[in-house]
Amino acid sequence: MGLDSLQTPSVELYDRASAHRIPFPDTPEGHQVAKLLLPWLENSVTHYVANVTTSLYVLRIDDMLVPVTVNNKEYENSYVCSPFTHYVTYAREELYKLKSSFLESILGWMLDGMGLLLKAGHMNQTVHINNGLFSTNLYPTRVPRNLIEGLRLLRTKFPEHTIIFRSLTPILNGAWIHVLRQEQFRFIPSRQVYLFAPPSGKARWLIKRDRRLLIKNKYEVVPPERLTLTDVPRLRLLYNMVYLEKHSRCNPWFTEAFFDQALLSGTLQIYALRNELTGTLDAVLGFYVKDGVMTTPVFGYDTSLPREVGLYRMLSAVLIDISEQFGWQLHESSGAAEFKRNRGAIPHIEYSAVFDADLPWIRRAGWTVLDRLLNRIGVPLMRKWKL
Repeated sequence: MGLDSLQTPSVELYDRASAHRIPFPDTPEGHQVAKLLLPWLENSVTHYVANVTTSLYVLRIDDMLVPVTVNNKEYENSYVCSPFTHYVTYAREELYKLKSSFLESILGWMLDGMGLLLKAGHMNQTVHINNGLFSTNLYPTRVPRNLIEGLRLLRTKFPEHTIIFRSLTPILNGAWIHVLRQEQFRFIPSRQVYLFAPPSGKARWLIKRDRRLLIKNKYEVVPPERLTLTDVPRLRLLYNMVYLEKHSRCNPWFTEAFFDQALLSGTLQIYALRNELTGTLDAVLGFYVKDGVMTTPVFGYDTSLPREVGLYRMLSAVLIDISEQFGWQLHESSGAAEFKRNRGAIPHIEYSAVFDADLPWIRRAGWTVLDRLLNRIGVPLMRKWKL
């Protein structure tokens, strides 16, 4: 029975108990979605992302299947599932990048005050739609015809929750933003992200120089089909070295089970850099693609090796080569702003679309203050300091 059958409603919400009824399309993409979502429903999200506790659902809208996460508090969750962690805990950690003790002190005080207000308003009582629990959630180009009906279903089932779409960028998701704005969603800036554009001049020269490091330092690119489950502990360690130890433990703590599933199912395309002299895997990247846009939630390397080896530069060159080979738009997420700008990436402000219009005023108050602060102060700071 197809998804367009008159016997099947246009929208439906599934949980672990009803997962057997999810009508995955009989297509390569449908099979891949099934390989990703069914084990997560069966084993729990924490089995794959150790610092995320959430209730996972699958929402069907027409022929589109998207993961939905539902939370109540869980203030220690990774930012991929906790607005409080993103806007308060993680933001507090990032203040040093302003390189101004005065600004760091003032903004730190403001964040502490915001934290109290946001907790009072139950900020983490949320429903996140299309939440793959990655740093960047990609969206289909096409907005499903019955999206509003899907939103109505969630608002009915979770009337006391804020509804959120993360990772919306106007240049990529204009159609989604247009529809959600009409539905009274507010748009809260989340971070500045970078989209790769075909470089020229110095940027092209820098990429070629980065690529030559592979030959100079004797590294080979290992594609997904040549990686095995025995490589998983090393791949996870490389990710942890960068995302958790070098940056922040607010990032997702992907488990070995996560990497196992990614390799076996192909839900992420994982590449590694192997040192030809030592035989060790010293760097890893993992990406996925939706409607011609690719992003890389897994990106790590051995930080104990000298910086001069250039592992980050080599990984970036490999990623750019893959995007250009297949003609995909490369979404480079956030971080390493100067490096990415120098190689042709263009900055864009990313937003979370937040629906809280049905909630009591105390629940809306925190989002209202956050909305005004970030749009009036946060965005200018991100652009000025090129964060």
